[in-house]
Amino acid sequence: MSSSPIITGTTVNNTSSLIFMHGLGDSGHGWSEMLGRVKLPDMKIICPNAPAQPVTLNGGFRMPSWFDLKQLDMAGTEDEESLLAATRTIHGLVDNEIGKGVLSTHIVLGGFSQGGALALYAGLTYTKPLAGIIGLSTWLPVHQKFPDAKRINNTIPIFQGHGDIDPVVSYAYGQQTAKILESFMTNVTFNTYHGLVHSGSDVEMNDVKAFMQKCLR
Repeated sequence: MSSSPIITGTTVNNTSSLIFMHGLGDSGHGWSEMLGRVKLPDMKIICPNAPAQPVTLNGGFRMPSWFDLKQLDMAGTEDEESLLAATRTIHGLVDNEIGKGVLSTHIVLGGFSQGGALALYAGLTYTKPLAGIIGLSTWLPVHQKFPDAKRINNTIPIFQGHGDIDPVVSYAYGQQTAKILESFMTNVTFNTYHGLVHSGSDVEMNDVKAFMQKCLR
């Protein structure tokens, strides 16, 4: 069972929401603080916490994880059952914001690493249009199934950011993900951050802020 999401920013009369998922083994606290520095006026930031569960990639050790990973590459070996379960959780958070009066087109989904993979998957499989999707240092899971997905709203803006010396999620996987997304999405931005490892940076966060401003104009 995961703990309650970390919520920052306005919770009364908010007109937009950012739902942002942390990476494997992490929690929502650190990203909540970092995103709080670039949040937009009248935006609520929701950083959910992944449940602790066994991760095959790490020898079955239990850790905060959105879905099971057998290996970290573009082979599409993610455990689809747990990926779908996590996606239902994120769709539920989106539905909850809509129920509070926030338009779906004013909701941004985002995430870092494994959380970014979930953000891409959940955003592309949600049935209503979203303001945008942010994927940092990440990849598109089970990507082989996407070009044939009939219900994708292919105009949702997507922002990808990736460090070119990332030793965890290879920069090449980020580039490959962008090419796959560009094959069926019409508005994909891929930014390279020179000298950045598997982490965020102030420059990247400023670009995230500019992307959200553009999406929510």
